[in-house]
Amino acid sequence: MFRPCIDLHEGKVKQIVGGTLSDAGARTNFVSAQSAAWFAELYRRDGLTGGHIIQLGSGNEAQARTALAAYPGGLHLGGGVNASNAHDWLDAGASHVIVTSWVFREGRVDWSRLDELVKTIGKGKLVLDLSCRKKIQSPKPKVQSYFVVTDRWQKFTELEVNEETLQKLSGYCAEFLIHAVDVEGLCRGIDCELVTKLGQWTPIPTTYAGGASALADLETVTQLGGGKIDLTIGSALDIFGGSGVKYADCVKFNRAQTK
Repeated sequence: MFRPCIDLHEGKVKQIVGGTLSDAGARTNFVSAQSAAWFAELYRRDGLTGGHIIQLGSGNEAQARTALAAYPGGLHLGGGVNASNAHDWLDAGASHVIVTSWVFREGRVDWSRLDELVKTIGKGKLVLDLSCRKKIQSPKPKVQSYFVVTDRWQKFTELEVNEETLQKLSGYCAEFLIHAVDVEGLCRGIDCELVTKLGQWTPIPTTYAGGASALADLETVTQLGGGKIDLTIGSALDIFGGSGVKYADCVKFNRAQTK
């Protein structure tokens, strides 16, 4: 299924190249003249569920709140979420909260923080973002594995994305959101290897994001992921200034899947 997104950066709806986000800014593909609420209303009108709002840095809270109010219970909310403010975002209209960096400390999962979060809101309202990049494990022979990255996707953690990890963390959340950071925002094709592995490994609903450039990617993700992986399309969409995918065609794709 297609899952929509609203990425917020500096108070505007944008599409950025994932690995470029830093204190100095980011490489931007698109800046919308429309508000976050406009996109939320569009997704509500077309019956799209399970999409996400991501706050990329500070200065995005007002836009995020208006979008949640426009589509209450229809969108996940991520970016700066922790045990102290998670309930507030749910009360503001988020169906789930998405958490990454806060449950990691010094490159490792902080299980006490994760336990606190689950006790606070329940696993049914939590989405864990395990966005990852490839890292060379052994140069000879060359072995690469996927590792979770945090802090605007700039810091590698010690957590490898594999079957053991997904099985264990599935006991703490309702869904996974996984951006393939190395291809995010480039519109050069999805990471087929990662999608295939996620389909084999994940025991719970999982959304993949990164690199989608054509409507055919929806079919590809459905096949490679064994029907278990949903796809977010960002920069390639016409509503985000892209030329590869028409938003209306994604809506039609979802409707065809539910007939």
